[in-house]
Amino acid sequence: MTFSNKMAARTFGIAFLIGYISYGLGFGLLNTMLNAPNSLATIFNCKNQVIFEAAIMMAVFAPVNIILGIIMTPIFKKYNPILAYGYLSAAIASTVLLILGAIFLLLSVPLSDEFVRLGTGDTKSIELLFMLCKKANFFSYQIGMVIWGVGGLLFAYLLYISKLVPQWLSIWGFIGYIIFISGAFFALFGFNIDVILDIPGGIFEIFLSFWLIIKGFSNSVPEPIA
Repeated sequence: MTFSNKMAARTFGIAFLIGYISYGLGFGLLNTMLNAPNSLATIFNCKNQVIFEAAIMMAVFAPVNIILGIIMTPIFKKYNPILAYGYLSAAIASTVLLILGAIFLLLSVPLSDEFVRLGTGDTKSIELLFMLCKKANFFSYQIGMVIWGVGGLLFAYLLYISKLVPQWLSIWGFIGYIIFISGAFFALFGFNIDVILDIPGGIFEIFLSFWLIIKGFSNSVPEPIA
């Protein structure tokens, strides 16, 4: 295994963890505020936190997520260039949708200002706009997750045929991403079980990250398909 492949594996593992933590933590905290009993008042009282967390999601998660595809595309395209670029495209497309979702979350800040300003006045239009922003964020997130899951399937398959990691790990990832995509589809149709179905794929991503940081890619990588 070359030095560049060692660095690629470790860089990918570290970036994977950073992206996972930055988006997961940021989205989790913001989602709690969005679903609070009096969401707009809660957001008004924590607006700096909302702006900071949304900015972290966009400034950290977005570039890191695309870097993952950039790191792996030169390696994967030796085995299947079409799927390699498909994986990169899925990473970019899902990132754009997730950033769009974060922008919809940021729109809740000026809405909360207007909501508090009106006080006991007619706030129905503000609440309607806020609900639309929440829905737009929800659909951006879930569709982005479906695309990310499809990219994950390509990623797991490319790991399998390249034998860059043990094949049992690639199979785990493939199964995990199938379950992950199913959860996102269920959520789109109103079945709130996506958090449970995220677990196998999420654990795979964390485990793979540490595997690559500690062990790197396999030393016994087969010759690419001509």
